[in-house]
Amino acid sequence: MEPLVDCVIEDARWADLGLEPLALRAVTATLSALDLAQDQYTICVMGCDDARIATLNAQFRGKPTPTNVLSWPAEDLSPDEPGEEPYLPAEGDPNDPLTLGDIALAYDTCAREAVEGGKLMADHVTHLTLHGLLHCLGYDHIHDEDASRMEALEVRILASLGLPDPY
Repeated sequence: MEPLVDCVIEDARWADLGLEPLALRAVTATLSALDLAQDQYTICVMGCDDARIATLNAQFRGKPTPTNVLSWPAEDLSPDEPGEEPYLPAEGDPNDPLTLGDIALAYDTCAREAVEGGKLMADHVTHLTLHGLLHCLGYDHIHDEDASRMEALEVRILASLGLPDPY
């Protein structure tokens, strides 16, 4: 079964890109890589523009500038100490899936980064979606050891999708 992805499109360019199938692909691959049941979780992915994400970034992080992706975990699954594995979420129920959190993506920033990095927009968005989901699952990159773990996991998941190493 596939995970439930609630896709909210605030900027029509995301619909044109196919955000919903891209997000579903990224979420499915991430949950599979972590051996989490595909039908027991849900995540909301919002496609917006730079102005909207700058407002969200100011509101939640005190940084009134656009960014590529923001995430809000529904539950704090981060480990107690740097270097430890994040906690796995509780099992959900196919009839009442557990919400993992919310992810917001800014079209303008993502498009600019894709061009600057010589990447396909769809590949970049897939990477940022799974990056945001990993944050919702307790992964972080504040400490070097944790950053290495998270990046290695991202590279492995992207490779499972036939996508190149973004780093």
